[in-house]
Amino acid sequence: MDLAAVMQELERRGSASAKRVMARHGLPENSFGVKVADLKTILKRTKQDHALALALWDTGNADAMYLAGLMADAQRMAKQDLERWAKTATWQMLREYSVAGVAADSPHGPELARQWIDAQSAEVRSVGWATWSGVVAVRPDAELDLAELERNLARVEREIGGEAERVRYTMNGFVIGVGSYVEPLAKRATQAAKKIGRVEVDLSGTACKVPDAAAHIAKIASLGRTGKKRATARC
Repeated sequence: MDLAAVMQELERRGSASAKRVMARHGLPENSFGVKVADLKTILKRTKQDHALALALWDTGNADAMYLAGLMADAQRMAKQDLERWAKTATWQMLREYSVAGVAADSPHGPELARQWIDAQSAEVRSVGWATWSGVVAVRPDAELDLAELERNLARVEREIGGEAERVRYTMNGFVIGVGSYVEPLAKRATQAAKKIGRVEVDLSGTACKVPDAAAHIAKIASLGRTGKKRATARC
């Protein structure tokens, strides 16, 4: 499928009702309201097509941009393209899942995560913390700088209360990620989770809830899944 064919398929699969629901979560007007399950159906036809993924992102259509994140070859993603994606993502799902997921799967994940959590833009900082969550989920512990992750947990403890809404959300997700996927730091992450307590984020009146980090880490441990890595940070 070429770009025009994919855009036609996205428009065909769009749903006005789904768009209204997702708009409450921040979906911008430039979108069709395509469900992620339908995006994955399209992906089965296109397979991984890096050039097409880059073109889809550049359309500015939110559905096409999310599909781009699923379709991109993370190993071929240039650092400059990831930086551009982080700055041009039009809503939180793109920032925290598409961009962060591709970045975490790419060779540039830790480097960009470090860079982004210090960005002036709160939107980019949210990408940074989400990228860290993906990095710890997919990389073997031997490839992680555990001391750096400990410093980041301490930073979350210090700074989360004064951060922007979505940055608080992704910081909380980082604590969960470390506690769930990095077994040597599970206890330290639990300590951080208990110290920060329940994280309050304005979710625009939707039914979504901010996960309780301590409870989530404990649940993963009870299932015997602590330290079990994922094949990809993308979903």
